[in-house]
Amino acid sequence: MIEPITTKINSQGHLEVGGCDTVDLAKKFGTPLYILDEETIRANCKAYTKAFDQNGLENKIIFASKALSVVSVLRLINSENLGVDVSSGGEIFTALKAGCSPKNIYFHGSNKTEKELEYAIKSKIGRIVVDNYSELETIESLSKKFKTKVHILIRVNPGIEAHTHDYIKTAKVDSKFGLSRQVVIDMLGYVKESKYVEFVGIHSHIGSQIFDVGPFKEEARFLMEMSAEILDRHGLICQEINIGGGIGIQYQNDDNPASIETFGKLISSAIIESAKKLGLSFPKVIIEPGRSIVGSAGVTLYSVGSVKDIEDIRKYVLVDGGMSDNPRPILYSAKYTAVVANKAAEPKNDVVTVGGRFCESGDVLIRDITLQSAQAGDILAVFSTGAYNYSMASNYNRVPRPAMVIVNKGRARLIVRRESYKDLVRNDL
Repeated sequence: MIEPITTKINSQGHLEVGGCDTVDLAKKFGTPLYILDEETIRANCKAYTKAFDQNGLENKIIFASKALSVVSVLRLINSENLGVDVSSGGEIFTALKAGCSPKNIYFHGSNKTEKELEYAIKSKIGRIVVDNYSELETIESLSKKFKTKVHILIRVNPGIEAHTHDYIKTAKVDSKFGLSRQVVIDMLGYVKESKYVEFVGIHSHIGSQIFDVGPFKEEARFLMEMSAEILDRHGLICQEINIGGGIGIQYQNDDNPASIETFGKLISSAIIESAKKLGLSFPKVIIEPGRSIVGSAGVTLYSVGSVKDIEDIRKYVLVDGGMSDNPRPILYSAKYTAVVANKAAEPKNDVVTVGGRFCESGDVLIRDITLQSAQAGDILAVFSTGAYNYSMASNYNRVPRPAMVIVNKGRARLIVRRESYKDLVRNDL
């Protein structure tokens, strides 16, 4: 779904999410405003857990917090018994503040600093996913210093091309992430001799916003074959196989991602079949969805400031946000679906381009979308903005970042305050 599962048009003809009138939310909290639907997030968490539980493999679903690292969101994720994938000291701090168990935190990153690794080890983070040899040496040194056992996975680059934007492909041969199969095999000779570093398994991540399950099946088979080679060469058992991120989501009507259920079934089948073929025991399967947990739960509200009609060329609907609260269109040419929230019951018959407020020609949120006729003062709702919007937001043009609310059963709770001008200069000297 593109919209949250609680979305409807109410008796006033307004867009409603989580039992809350979005027009009322805009009045109460201001715009731009990030909205998250709690029911949708919980449903997506449960769908992933069920998809892998019903296929007979031990598993752990780990939320990729880079999609939306907010204390209240991670508390919700934790209450659904999901772990957390982090990629910085700040994300570790946020997860711990949210009450997430350190043992269920997996620490990723292609260039973790020594300070971050020390913080992770002292915090007893469950897994560190090693990306390169120098990082492994740093972990070895720190584990000796603190006399602490560190459990690691090693990130391998399988060289699998998946159909997605080049900027979010992460398993090409030419990638800053991970190591080749042979380098990982050789590195395990070093790990095997370590007193404090304990090898747990291998990790791979082929990219984000992928609709086809085929590349994930290929990845699963690759990791199982590599597990057999590791056992043969070093006598080490891959207790965990980490597949990386989840399936893509629908942003527009013609997007057609596989369902979470299908995703779980086909990956599980590939692992089970490979294990039987290779004579291996079944590993624990780790999946790290982010976008497909929170993406469709998010709606961003904007106020229309003006409408600029360039005759015979284009009509611009200009809003009070843009590339600072959603940089994905300017980064990836990402496309979105929207509705005029206070006119949601009216027909869509006006082709417009939604432009932002920032001093960049590329600050266009949606190009050539058919909307209800919009005018100054209307509220525009953009769907599927729960992932990589707030987490990638900036203060470009010294514009404060928006507030965020979570809605459920007619109640709206503020979970991120709107920044003030004082916040913008807080660290200036």
